[in-house]
Amino acid sequence: MSVASAATRTVPFHVPHTADRQYAYLRQALDSGSLDGDGPFSARATELLSRLTGSRHVLLTPSCTHALEIAALLMDLAPGDEVVMPSFTFAPTASAFALRGAVPVFVDCHPDTLNMDESSLESVITERTRAIVAVHYAGVACEMREILRIAEAHGLPVIEDNAHGLGASYHGRPLGGLGGLAAQSFHATKNVHCGKGGALLVNDDGLVERATIIRDRGTNRHQYFLGQVDKYRWVDLGSSYILPEILAALLAAQLEEFDTVQKRRHAVWDTYHDRLADWASDQGVALPTVPEDRTHSAHLYHLVMPSETDRMALLRHLSEHGVQATFHFQPLHTSPAGTRHGRIAPGGCPVTERIADRLVRLPLYDGLSDAQVEQVVNALLSFRTGAARVNDRKDPR
Repeated sequence: MSVASAATRTVPFHVPHTADRQYAYLRQALDSGSLDGDGPFSARATELLSRLTGSRHVLLTPSCTHALEIAALLMDLAPGDEVVMPSFTFAPTASAFALRGAVPVFVDCHPDTLNMDESSLESVITERTRAIVAVHYAGVACEMREILRIAEAHGLPVIEDNAHGLGASYHGRPLGGLGGLAAQSFHATKNVHCGKGGALLVNDDGLVERATIIRDRGTNRHQYFLGQVDKYRWVDLGSSYILPEILAALLAAQLEEFDTVQKRRHAVWDTYHDRLADWASDQGVALPTVPEDRTHSAHLYHLVMPSETDRMALLRHLSEHGVQATFHFQPLHTSPAGTRHGRIAPGGCPVTERIADRLVRLPLYDGLSDAQVEQVVNALLSFRTGAARVNDRKDPR
């Protein structure tokens, strides 16, 4: 019998959270007959998001990608304009701006937090630069003080891609409330979700009215419903970027349980971090880094293996022990679309390439039982990296 078949049950990589009230809220939304969006459940979800992020203006969208596309439209980008961002991120971070004709400019990441290396920003900012996108990887904040300082010195807006970071903070301030704009994700893989959804947080008051118009197909329909105009018309570029009310109902139910979800996710994250510390040190494996001036969102737990060979061996080992694990982002600067539409910082992105080849993500969600966490930990503790096996042979004690 194989190790996997001997395990009591496979530990899934991810299981979406189920909120107690979500079915009741979905029924209410369906029975209301008002499904288009911006109804009572949208208002409830918006209120809860505003509390979590400190943002006064929250616009629900069908995805984080759509929120980034609105941000790109707000920048009035022209072909050849440049937007600086990390290479270690998901494709929509770049494609939202490339769709407007802008050139994504890819910079490297830090080897510890895996966030954008802010020291590389000055070398890539040109007269064509129009914005900086800060991606908070794993819900750990970028070095926002320095990023904001550089942005202000060059007169550039900062957009937070906060897909991972709801509930996290930087120097006591919630992520999503630091840049002029921020994008949130409520995809099924996120801490709380609505299957697929997002939000644009507008922290620059001067952008609120236009963001609302862009989100509603480029019309001033919102002003019409407020009685500010007698008819609504097409007044700007835009698209259908409003989250349907039925998905807002699911999102509201999820957000109402956010604190409970986070408590369990942090407990799992902390267990991994404590139980794996000695093993990781012995095996040459890097665990996540959270600087003291930040709190994280417990969105994911990752390991950086000593080599790509070790990464593949670990994934096989975990699978044999009934644990689903996976890798993560591939560098955008080496991707087919990235090479066509973007450019890379001087010196390249060697850290990004190294991290992408070696990273492993472990199961992390609020439904993980203590027994499942123990299964994951025990599977890892029984794994030896190539270098550790060589050392074992040299010192057989």
